[in-house]
Amino acid sequence: MHRRLTRRDVLKGSSALALAATATTVRAQAPAASAITPALIEAAKKEGKIVYYTSIDLPMAEKIARAFEAKFPGIAVRVERTGAERVFQRIGQEYSSRIYAVDVVNSSDAAHFIAWKRDGILAPYVSEDVAQHFAAEHKDPDGLFACFRAGMSVIGYNTNLVKKEDAPKSFADLFDPKWAGKMVKAHPGYSGNVMTATFQITRDLGWEYLEKLAKQKIMQVQSSTDPPKKLALGERAVMVDGNEYNALQLKEKGDPIEIVYPTEGTPMAVGPNAIFKSAPNPNAARLFQSYCFTPECQQLIIDLGALRSLHPQAKEKPGRIPLRDIKVMKDDAAAVEKTAADIKARYVKIFGV
Repeated sequence: MHRRLTRRDVLKGSSALALAATATTVRAQAPAASAITPALIEAAKKEGKIVYYTSIDLPMAEKIARAFEAKFPGIAVRVERTGAERVFQRIGQEYSSRIYAVDVVNSSDAAHFIAWKRDGILAPYVSEDVAQHFAAEHKDPDGLFACFRAGMSVIGYNTNLVKKEDAPKSFADLFDPKWAGKMVKAHPGYSGNVMTATFQITRDLGWEYLEKLAKQKIMQVQSSTDPPKKLALGERAVMVDGNEYNALQLKEKGDPIEIVYPTEGTPMAVGPNAIFKSAPNPNAARLFQSYCFTPECQQLIIDLGALRSLHPQAKEKPGRIPLRDIKVMKDDAAAVEKTAADIKARYVKIFGV
């Protein structure tokens, strides 16, 4: 049985993330909360830059970067954007070659932070906002990461191609023969959002669901940002698992897109932020991390990016369905971390891509 969750409840399932992450490491007390001080700003300006690896869609990631640069002149943010699974691979390859390029990371696959914590490569840092306003289940108990954003993997349809009364309302509805050759789907080997969604769907509906879905001649794309764009262009009538925030952005811009929160429950993914121990610009990284969790930045990602915030002072944008009113599937990042390789292998076997 699924239940409707409050904002505070959203990551209760992800508390397993923190527990699993600390099970294989020596527990250390989280550092005291750090404020944005003149001394921190001055130290960050001396470094003059930040390298930010993220899986957030590039236009939104750039908005965050430009807002930070406007607030703290003299510190440039270089955004390196790719799919969450590629972010994870890239950092792994760089670190294995002793290349320490990244300062701050954001990934839509929370399981990555379990691995990075286990490897001992994250730096402890807790901003004032995280310490004062974020619920315990929204932050690592050792102060190594906190949940910057939440997002959902939703069904959607092109309103020029599909009438509302004919649109799918559930995952099961996607098996209707009328949708064969008319759907688009993202890939868990690229997208952390879809990796998490694939875990939740196969856990709750079984791998038989994907095996049956694969017979529907689906267009396969990489990122969860891609299916909403395919809908907007009219290249496909229905999307299986596009991310909610891109779909909302396009809908609010006037594109012919409608979002469906499936009756079985909508997959939910959280996207933490963390700083690396070997960050080349550690002070600028701390300043950027603090900024990301301020009400100002959290409201920015809601209003301009249609992302979901877990900051209790952030306000939902009028006209959007509140998170508390959406039935979501339970997140379990620790389980994703354990099964990710198997998920990717089975998915490729089923879809042939």
